[in-house]
Order: sequence, then structure tokens, then C-alpha cells
Amino acid sequence: MLKVEGLSKKFKEFAICDITFEVNKGDYFMLLGPSGAGKSMILEIIAGIVKLDNGQIWINGNDVTKASIGKRSVGLVFQDLAVFPNMSVSQNIGYPLRRKGIKKIDEQKKVFEIAEKLSISNLLDRNPALLSGGELQRVALARTLAVEPKVLLLDEPLSSVDVRLRSGLMALLRSLNREGQTILHVTHDYDEAISLGSHVAVVNSGTIVQTGTPVDVFRNPASEFVANFSGIKNFFQGSISDKTEHGLKGFSINGLKVWFYADEIESNGFICFPENAVSVSIDKPENSALNTFQGTIVDIFPQKHGFEVWVDIGVRVAALVTWESVEKLGLKTDKKVWISVKANSVRFIPKV
Repeated sequence: MLKVEGLSKKFKEFAICDITFEVNKGDYFMLLGPSGAGKSMILEIIAGIVKLDNGQIWINGNDVTKASIGKRSVGLVFQDLAVFPNMSVSQNIGYPLRRKGIKKIDEQKKVFEIAEKLSISNLLDRNPALLSGGELQRVALARTLAVEPKVLLLDEPLSSVDVRLRSGLMALLRSLNREGQTILHVTHDYDEAISLGSHVAVVNSGTIVQTGTPVDVFRNPASEFVANFSGIKNFFQGSISDKTEHGLKGFSINGLKVWFYADEIESNGFICFPENAVSVSIDKPENSALNTFQGTIVDIFPQKHGFEVWVDIGVRVAALVTWESVEKLGLKTDKKVWISVKANSVRFIPKV
């Protein structure tokens, strides 16, 4: 469907270098990275707004690298929405159709169909100045969908709406994708990428540093940057100190040894493991976990799905504990506890 290969563009103080990825028909593909990473510029190059220095772009097997904006079969929704303030909602949605010379009766029919689909048909006569952020987002989306793009390009579409409206817009985007709309979506929010994306490419400093499914990328980060950016809190630097013939490795961190399974690897690097892989108990556990340590709770605070508990075992380790367990175990700061982590929950990241 969409294939980009070797996209490069140099600016005065920034460059996009060798961007290569492929979006299949029906994919919901996320470009994920921090602000200033070059994500939006990639969208604008694909849309034809910015000319590239090197590389090629194919859509449906056709080379559109040098094609004009209107002949690329893509639709871009800008982060600032760019809704025309001097037009009604209906006129905004119908604008690209009028530019194409569509008959007025066909334009009106198409506008109403899209407005119904996006639940804004009651707003067609309104002026954009009277709309909420979520309503404006739907209008901008409807205007882009009016031309039936083969690939829908979204630049931070959820960044300007509050939490209450986000869930509704996310449901709408999922629905569009399930109906067959191919989507390339730029975001800095990894929760958004996990919730919506079928595939993700992590972008940093103008390059793609890892691609895969969201689950693969966040469970198996390929670099220190990806691990930190994806919010992994249990992330430690050290070196391999022990090896066994069964693939078990011992990793030394500040005098502590953490065991994990891996093939042959270099000695220096990082290990990480998710908060929900850390078990907390008052007594020394008798389970099969190879990594068991005693420590002291140094911080505890509520999260959406329980409590985040930080335990100092020589290094600080974060655990996600249910509300019920916190109450049952009487967890509080300065309390002595045991933590355990199974070896197969620990991931190794080589130092680059």
C-alpha cells in the first residue's frame, strides 16, 4: 500500500536520514517519538508538502516521489486542524470536493454521509468558532476523508483534546481502520500507540530506531532510548558476570546479581523488566523466581490500576501492586519487604 525507502531531507540544524518502512493495506501504523524527532516532517514528505533530497515513495505500487500533492491518494490531517474559520462545517467538509469540480448535489450527499459516519451531521450549519476541540477534530477528519484517501495521515490527532474526548476519538479511529481505512498516525504518546496501532516505528533524531508490533517493541526494546521512551521504569546498566550452559546469565548491578535467559551476548548492556513482573511480599517467597531480594519501601503512590511501589534493594525497583494487596500486606514507606522477578521476565539490551 505505502512504501517509503531511504527518505532523507537535510535542513539547517536537523536532518531526516534513510527513513524506510512499509504500511500494508488496512494497517494502523504509528510513527512514535519525542517532539522534534522528525515525525511530522516524514508525514509532510509523504504528502508532497516538503520535497525530499533522496529516497522514493510508492503508493499502491505507483512511484509518487515526484507527484503533486493532489495526485498522491493521501489525506493529511494537520495537528492544528486548519479548519477554515470563514466556512460552515458543511462547507469545510465539502471544500476538497468543490476543488475537484464535483456537482453540488453529489457534494451535499457526500458531505452528509461522512458527517453521519463521524456523528457531526447536527453540526453542518455551525461556524467552527462555536465548536469544541473534539468537534473540530472530527470536522478536519471528515474533510480529509471526503476525498477517499488510500492512506490517511494523522499528525498528533489526539494532542489537542481532553481525556473525556480522547476515548471517543480513539474509538472513531479504530472504527475507521476496521472498515478498511489504512492509517499512518504520528504521536509522542506510547499508550496511544499501544491502544491504536497494529505496527509501530520508533523515531529518534530523524531516524527510525525500531519497528514491529507495539507489543514486540515495548516488550523487547532494542535500545536504551526505546526502553526509556516507552516508560519502562526498571531499567539498569551493568555487565554479564555469570553464564550457564542452559542459557542462564547473571547480570551484575551495583553488587546485585539478576538472572535472565538469553543466547550468547556481549558482556555490557542493560536489563529491564515491567513493573507488573515484580511480586512483593512480607515474607521471603518460596516460589521458583531466581531473583529474590529484600529491601525497603521508599515510595508508594496510587496509579490508575493500583499502587506503584518503589523498593530500595541497593537499586530502586518499581512494582505495580493492586489496591487489595497494598491493604492486605500493609504496605507503606520504610516497611521491609521482599521482591521477586522471574528470570524469563527480564530482557537484555546490548549497549550500542
